[in-house]
Amino acid sequence: MEASSRRGVRVRHVDQPPYVVDESRIERYDQVNLIFNRIGNDPSWDCYLHDEEAVGLQSIREAKPGYDRVDYALAEAAWTVHDVWTQAFSWDRLERPGGPSLMGDKWYKTRYEVDDVPEMTRKVKKAARFFGASLVGVVEINMNWLYANHRYSLEPLELPEGVRYAVVVAVEMDELGIATSPEVPAAAATGVGYSRLAFIASSLSEFIRNLGYTAVPASNGVGLSVPLAVDAGLGELGRNGLLITPEYGPRVRLCKVYTDLPLEADKPIEFGVHEFCRTCKKCAEACEVEAISFEDEPSYDGVCKSSSPGALKWAIDGEKCYKYWCENGTDCSTCISVCPYNTGRTEAHADEFWASP
Repeated sequence: MEASSRRGVRVRHVDQPPYVVDESRIERYDQVNLIFNRIGNDPSWDCYLHDEEAVGLQSIREAKPGYDRVDYALAEAAWTVHDVWTQAFSWDRLERPGGPSLMGDKWYKTRYEVDDVPEMTRKVKKAARFFGASLVGVVEINMNWLYANHRYSLEPLELPEGVRYAVVVAVEMDELGIATSPEVPAAAATGVGYSRLAFIASSLSEFIRNLGYTAVPASNGVGLSVPLAVDAGLGELGRNGLLITPEYGPRVRLCKVYTDLPLEADKPIEFGVHEFCRTCKKCAEACEVEAISFEDEPSYDGVCKSSSPGALKWAIDGEKCYKYWCENGTDCSTCISVCPYNTGRTEAHADEFWASP
């Protein structure tokens, strides 16, 4: 165990991740239970075929403060790279439609010989930061955190042969935008986070592929982002079900690049999140629909069909959370903004967001 300071937070590097799992219950998550899949495939759920659009359009018609046409225009635009450039998360090397790559179209098929694994790891992290990562860590993959199947096809999911590592990236979200939650500029800040991740993950994957190795980029796909980020030493799991980082608290979005490039794994960290969350409960108090547990102690049990049991945590009720999104006309980040670990503003309104430089 070693200690260091990250943004003024005393961090301990530890040999084992700071969570506990019940090996008899933990299993790879079946994405048929994913909230966003259940919207279209679970008639037993009261949010079946429901989305945010109806309330959003009504808010636009009423020019509701924080939910007007300009706010929604920004939020929709923020997701452009993530949602429109679908090749960002391709498992294969991306073709250059305008012609061959800068160094021809055959050179990348020969593997670059890695003689110094720590130095290669340093360069991969440098590349990730160069492309826009706020934080980056490396982990040898715990297969429990891979999904059992693909999100849309629900076909079994297995990584390509030899893929052992995940490069986990966190991107800081705009602090003033997130502070406006549940108003629409917070949704725009979320969208920008995902669009930045799409660029980073695809660019980092191309960097690794150009060295002759396999790279599989993913935002929320392929595997569970939070436990992989915990394993990679980026932070700890909070009561709000999100990664808490020493640098930004939960005000980050996550992506991963899975690879067979030889890398050196980072150690997980501890800085007292579990103990703090046990008594804080600000996120639970701020949640409009009590989707966050008030219990003093975490549990191995889930709280709804979309929960993943087997890990000791405060489980989030995703059904209540998504139902509120539909009622609000957009997503919500209030559990992020109010967290005492959040290093940004905790509260603001859309007019202040638009008035800022």
